[in-house]
Amino acid sequence: MPTQEQIKEILKTVQYPGFSRDIVSFGMVTGVSIDGGRAVVDIAVTTADDGVVAELRARCERAVSALPGVQGVEVRIDQKKTEAPGSGFAKSELPGVKHIVAVASGKGGVGKSTVAANLACAFRLEGMASGLCDCDIYGPSMGLMFGTTERPLATEDEQIVPIERYGLKLMSMGFLADPETPAILRGPMVTRYTQHFLRGVLWGDLDVLVLDLPPGTGDIQLTIVQTLALSGAVIVTTPQEVALIDARKASGMFAKVNVPILGLIENMSYFQCPSDKKKYFLFGEGGGRKEAKRLSVPLLAELPIDIAAREAGDAGRPIVLADPSNPVSRAFRSAAQAIARHLAEKG
Repeated sequence: MPTQEQIKEILKTVQYPGFSRDIVSFGMVTGVSIDGGRAVVDIAVTTADDGVVAELRARCERAVSALPGVQGVEVRIDQKKTEAPGSGFAKSELPGVKHIVAVASGKGGVGKSTVAANLACAFRLEGMASGLCDCDIYGPSMGLMFGTTERPLATEDEQIVPIERYGLKLMSMGFLADPETPAILRGPMVTRYTQHFLRGVLWGDLDVLVLDLPPGTGDIQLTIVQTLALSGAVIVTTPQEVALIDARKASGMFAKVNVPILGLIENMSYFQCPSDKKKYFLFGEGGGRKEAKRLSVPLLAELPIDIAAREAGDAGRPIVLADPSNPVSRAFRSAAQAIARHLAEKG
């Protein structure tokens, strides 16, 4: 006969639908008992999506039934439905911020932070009051990309005053921590930091706040999509299939909580040789376009591998500001204009 500890251990293999984290680490398992050969699992969730509840019950039943000695499984789910219609979660806005746009990817190394930084700058050049929050607690990079090591100040009521650079308001873990010291944090602390970066910062009046999310679908992403009323998300990928697979996971996460996908940006689409102007598709061709069509969302940009863009980011001045005439800069401006039009149409 299995023990309570064994049942809890097997429940750690059950992921919450749409996310990569398990229900035990999320704190959703409120009780486990065993009576004879019958296992009883109590779970508490907050969602308006009955399909999520059904899938969660089925996953738990399959997992626990696989334990030797289990003759039956009862999964009791305490479902608290939210007031936000169709959202699945109770979400709120940030005071003074009109629109919140998340920039996400399924995997690392696709240039998501570069895209987020340049989009925020492009919004600023379009006349929008813009801010950028680096939500990657473990690998913050906005300090480097904006060329600042300034430390933010705090008010008497412990509100953080964001750094201002090139007319943008910025916040990043990199502004607070020693750059040589890694952030070694468990899930609950990561959630707390994320909440404080968003709600504990004096963003003021902004037309758009860009969130640079870490790769994947973990703690930080879950905290944001559960608690913030996002205007939409931009998915960043590269053309090859290994990146597109993870991009689909990211878009699936937003679909689970009814966050609209504003569009897809394909980075590292090609390399154009300076001597003969011939394009070389190093990571494949057309992958982003096909994925955008599959998702029925706009392909906002196909960004080439560009030395000037890389140098600008390393120098602390995003390419959109450093060289507005660069083709990459024009592509970012075009993407920002398309997103701004969509946001204006949706109010």
